[in-house]
Amino acid sequence: MFEFDQYLGFIAFLTILTIGFWLMIFLLTFVIPYWLGGSLLEFLKEKRDAKKAKLNEE
Repeated sequence: MFEFDQYLGFIAFLTILTIGFWLMIFLLTFVIPYWLGGSLLEFLKEKRDAKKAKLNEE
């Protein structure tokens, strides 16, 4: 059926595939929403600070 080196190659392929799958799940469920949420909060804070600065000028 399989030679030993083919078996090791198949196991390496499955390992890399599994690591890639879980990495994509991690990125899509945690890292990207965290990044987008932080960017949105930073944008809103800058906008609020600019509004305060404009009101203080007047």
